[in-house]
Amino acid sequence: MATDAPPPQKGSPDPADVALPSPEEFVAAQQSADFGELRKAHRSFAFPLTIAFIAWYLVYVLLSNYAGDFMGTKLFGNINVALVLGLAQFLTTFLIAWWYARYSAAKLDPKAEAIKSRLEGGA
Repeated sequence: MATDAPPPQKGSPDPADVALPSPEEFVAAQQSADFGELRKAHRSFAFPLTIAFIAWYLVYVLLSNYAGDFMGTKLFGNINVALVLGLAQFLTTFLIAWWYARYSAAKLDPKAEAIKSRLEGGA
């Protein structure tokens, strides 16, 4: 039937056989040094980049509002500073997403997986 859950993947435990952690185990995991390191690693990447991107966006908006002559400066053909900086906003967004995906895979995912396996395995 289409609404049935997919079969478990090879090597993964049957969901019925996996014991769910108790609330106390979740609290203990949250208070562990490993979870603190995971949170610190995430925050040390996400917060500075978020602040930098918001500042970069606000500079663009302020330039658009108050520096019309500068933003209207033609660079070549019909391409002006405003268009280049506007497109740079999109480029910056994609670069930050790509960078975060790499950072997460290298630094965050292994720590999160270790915490998850410890919770699920009871070790």
